[in-house]
Amino acid sequence: MSDVKAQEEVHGISTAHEETPRVIAGYGETAKREGATTKEVHSAELYAALEETKIEPWSKDSIHLYFAIFVAFLCACANGYDGSLMSSIMAMKHFQKVIPIGMTGEKVSVATSMYTVGNMVATPFSAVISDRLGRRKCMFIGGWIIIIGSIIAATTTSIAQFVVGRFVLGMGIQVMVVSAPAYAVEISPPHWRGRAVGFYNCGWFGGSIPAAAITYGTNFIDNNYSWKVPLICQCFASVIVIVSIWFIPESPRWQLAHGHEEEAIAFLTKYHGNGNPNARLVRLEIEEMREGIRIDGIDKRWWDYRPFFTSHSGRWRFLQVIMISIFGQWSGNGLGYFNSTIFKTLGYTSSSMQLLLTLVNSIISAVGALTAVRFTDKMPRRPVLVFGTIACAIAIAIQAAISVPIAQTGSISHQKGQAALAFYYLFNVIYSFTYTPLQGVMPAEALETTTRAKGLALSGFMVNATGFISQFATPIGLGNISTNYFWIFVGWDLIESVIWYFFCVESQGRTLEELEWLYQQPNPVKASKSLDKVVVQRDGTVTEKIEDDVDA
Repeated sequence: MSDVKAQEEVHGISTAHEETPRVIAGYGETAKREGATTKEVHSAELYAALEETKIEPWSKDSIHLYFAIFVAFLCACANGYDGSLMSSIMAMKHFQKVIPIGMTGEKVSVATSMYTVGNMVATPFSAVISDRLGRRKCMFIGGWIIIIGSIIAATTTSIAQFVVGRFVLGMGIQVMVVSAPAYAVEISPPHWRGRAVGFYNCGWFGGSIPAAAITYGTNFIDNNYSWKVPLICQCFASVIVIVSIWFIPESPRWQLAHGHEEEAIAFLTKYHGNGNPNARLVRLEIEEMREGIRIDGIDKRWWDYRPFFTSHSGRWRFLQVIMISIFGQWSGNGLGYFNSTIFKTLGYTSSSMQLLLTLVNSIISAVGALTAVRFTDKMPRRPVLVFGTIACAIAIAIQAAISVPIAQTGSISHQKGQAALAFYYLFNVIYSFTYTPLQGVMPAEALETTTRAKGLALSGFMVNATGFISQFATPIGLGNISTNYFWIFVGWDLIESVIWYFFCVESQGRTLEELEWLYQQPNPVKASKSLDKVVVQRDGTVTEKIEDDVDA
């Protein structure tokens, strides 16, 4: 019998998951002891381990772990930078003189969507790099590709060269971000996982806000450096990643999957166990990792994607990835690539004002996202996605209703323009609270270690495929049907909320390896609502798991 299981039996906690209520023999009177209380938790084993292993949040090792997560965050910054960049430089007169693509139409579609084409092309080999070389080296390689793409785009003298630069940038981003969320989720203690990966995905704003600020400032430069400087700055986060990657540890789950068990245990001991190899959390994690990670998994076969389709667990896991990948791009947020165009239709015709409004939009959206990150480890995922998506539909519906005069007459009063702008901002705050953290958390949690890189690569492909459609269709749609285009997202958001209600598996409050039990159940959505009841003594000791209660 393993040390972990022996210790769990001493404390009256079993690692076996059960679907029927139970009371552990010999502990019938435990809850009646003076000062003892019962508590409902998603995982009795994890709760007990966390109560016994209190990680020091400001120790030297924890601060080093935060730095490692920050490096992953910088990878998302490189991606987010592009979101504000294209919308902003298209509003600059000097850019339009050199690259005359206009504000709407097919040329804009090609210039913006080629970035996502590069993402999709890089999908297969990005997963191979992450699985073969490790999470850190994959981020390192992606950073160099981004730098090359930035140089090509910044030195452009034609539309063709600019499009090539956008394509290379997209490839670099895909290589970098296929590893970054996997790295963040695999190095984080279970009770920090939501905040760590949610913070990673907030790197979108860590890039979009500086991009909006830089373009607002350089717009006052009366030459081509007004748009060249922002393009060069796109590689800044990548430079930091390339340097920092050599000062952070490799993922313990990647190490164990490649036969480096001693290194994996050393990592968990240092960062999850306060330096104690016998800490209960360390023993629980390493035991689950040994059981759940295969040395001969599909991460060793570059061509093998079968588990996503051939097993019940794999299909349910991949369904979660599909939903968050597609819904996260088609909930109306894709309009952000064309903020300048939208602000212009609302009556804000000055390019400097459009750039300022883009900056404000990035800031308030970041507030919504960071607020969600603060509570990600406490908020259940499923209700947030269901009700948050409904709220997105309501906000964008009000904006579309106010903007009806634009579609009818081509203009709008100043007061209605302000009101429409306010609800556009509100939509972005709601969307950022609902989706931004979970876009990183959900797919990384849903996938197990040996399928994580390939699953995230496929997620990236779906994100970019849907993004490509949105980026290609939006400028054409805005040109043809004006603000009536917004109504499409209202109807689709309502459909999304229904799908989230019936098919979203709740993953909050469980270890990564424990989630395998959920996905193996006949109805993972129902099983994910199950709660364990534990007895907590006055001194904080967890002495008993008394039942599993599945709420239908």
